[in-house]
Amino acid sequence: MRLNYTTVAPEGYRTLLAMYGYLSKTALAPALLHLVYLRVSQINGCPYCVDLHWKDAIQVGEEPRKLNGVSNWKYMPFFTPLEKAALAYAEAITLLPGQEVSDAVYNEARQHFQDKDLVDLGLAIAHMNMLNRVAITFHKVPE
Repeated sequence: MRLNYTTVAPEGYRTLLAMYGYLSKTALAPALLHLVYLRVSQINGCPYCVDLHWKDAIQVGEEPRKLNGVSNWKYMPFFTPLEKAALAYAEAITLLPGQEVSDAVYNEARQHFQDKDLVDLGLAIAHMNMLNRVAITFHKVPE
């Protein structure tokens, strides 16, 4: 049995969650954030976060069909150019070890996001990667 990090280090856990507060006040649409969170969590193999952000996306009005297509977003017709740019950016940042965020991916994202929004999107992606790694390490699973 792994430690319950939420009770062993509650202040640290609350600090991690506080980033959601900042991100919820940005210009990034909640539905877009949940699509990105879902894709990052799929890549990292975090069952808890996949489940959580799938449900959260439904609550903000995303269609189940679209959410089910997130893992194959490049070939699905129901993602907007903005969503595709965000998902490509999320994949590039998440798969960063051993490679870089290419100019093509970065420049495509720049076409769709204002400066601050692009920085906030990068922060959201990095934040989800951090949360995934903690949840995976301590074997957090959906309830």
